[in-house]
Amino acid sequence: MGKRSAAAAASLVKSPAQKGHSWFWPYWDLYLIMVPGIVYFIVFKYVPMTGAVIAFQDYSVFAGIMESDWVGLKHFKEIFLDTEFYTVLRNTLLISLYKLIWGFPGPIVLAILLNEVRRMFFKKTVQTLAYLPHFLSWVVLGGILYNVLAPSNGIVNGILKLFGHEPVFFLADPNWFRTVLVASDIWKEIGWGAIIYLAALAGIDQQLYEAAVVDGANKWRQIWHITLPSLTSTIIILLVLRLGHVLDVGFEQIFVLYNPMVYSVSDVIETFVYRTGITQADFSFSTAVGLFKSIVGLILVVAANKLAKKLGQNGVW
Repeated sequence: MGKRSAAAAASLVKSPAQKGHSWFWPYWDLYLIMVPGIVYFIVFKYVPMTGAVIAFQDYSVFAGIMESDWVGLKHFKEIFLDTEFYTVLRNTLLISLYKLIWGFPGPIVLAILLNEVRRMFFKKTVQTLAYLPHFLSWVVLGGILYNVLAPSNGIVNGILKLFGHEPVFFLADPNWFRTVLVASDIWKEIGWGAIIYLAALAGIDQQLYEAAVVDGANKWRQIWHITLPSLTSTIIILLVLRLGHVLDVGFEQIFVLYNPMVYSVSDVIETFVYRTGITQADFSFSTAVGLFKSIVGLILVVAANKLAKKLGQNGVW
């Protein structure tokens, strides 16, 4: 009897190879689907990170990374001694802050409004029209904006002329350029951003609304006491992720729309890195600026995540 018990116990103990088969083979197809995504991040995200070492070198294209001279924190010191950098940083923070204040609530409002629509044809039409700009490049949208906002024959200035106002060159006026940036970014991304919130709204228990109706709550009360609290965790997570990109204001958008007349209000870190790194071939300095931006984003994400957890919300991790 003892020998049989020992044999049964031994049969239950799995070897490392058997354990590997137990967690891998039942889900091999799912792991296979993950491979392209993993390869993408390794090749295009992690491998290029090794090039960040040139921020600590006087990098020479001809000498290469291995032969270039190491200079430590020299280029980081140059960043804070460069007066132009402070102008660029101020523009970046202001544009990012405007986009956060006006652009972040936009998808939430749109999702709530769409969720209240009961005519499916109208709802689907509005959704399609709201999603469409996301799939257009800024090159296409930039051409549209140039024509719509043109001072001579643009639609907007045509309306202004009808009311007796002088035409405004929106894309060449420093007082208007940031407004155009923020408004066009909201127009392009509001529909796409609303998708996540619509999915979260679909998961709200409808019995909560039924109970609220019985208690006499109108639509505004239902939104305030049921809808928004149910979206809080989703809003917090997306806000934390958004703070990680607080210094990313959209290179393609600004590069397509800006011109020398509005450099004072539109030159941001991304265009500054492009100009110093590509056009002036100062690769080490531009890499240091880009690394500085990434470090700031990392600090903000970690701090925002800790703050969210202290407030009793679920963080990103």
